[in-house]
Amino acid sequence: MKLRLAGIVPESIVDGPGIRLAIFFQGCPHRCPGCHNPETHDPAGGMEVEAAELLRRIREARGIDGVTFSGGEPFEQAAALAGLAEEIRRLGLDLVLYSGYTFEALLQKGEKEPHVRRLLEAGRLLVDGPYMEAERDLTLPYRGSRNQRLIDLPRSLAAGAAVEWEA
Repeated sequence: MKLRLAGIVPESIVDGPGIRLAIFFQGCPHRCPGCHNPETHDPAGGMEVEAAELLRRIREARGIDGVTFSGGEPFEQAAALAGLAEEIRRLGLDLVLYSGYTFEALLQKGEKEPHVRRLLEAGRLLVDGPYMEAERDLTLPYRGSRNQRLIDLPRSLAAGAAVEWEA
């Protein structure tokens, strides 16, 4: 299965806890004013990569604590990413997901699109909500604006409601 990527950062310390392989996916419907990655908005931009090739790169990565899916909007490619996310989990790595959608919107989306739910279930942490320039706060861990939340995915999915992550 093919994925559209904007790029990969092999060792990131700002895209979730620990040292992470961060993958930036191409295409974003939110187009938040002041977005840190506006070059990822165009769904036709970036490059195509086979999911198997991406998994190979993840397997070969050394010294990482986990993988981060960022963007763009990863949930726009949920059908292709759900299986990859499950493989990442089987490798014993945790997965951080970034989305301009809120957790509640993703749950609703997951009722119609099972791949969205599978992607959420494979994740450990969700940074949710659109970037809002008026709420900008660069002192917050792993996010750029105060409206964005750090959601503990296993606890939230079990509760059926957002449960904020505690470090």
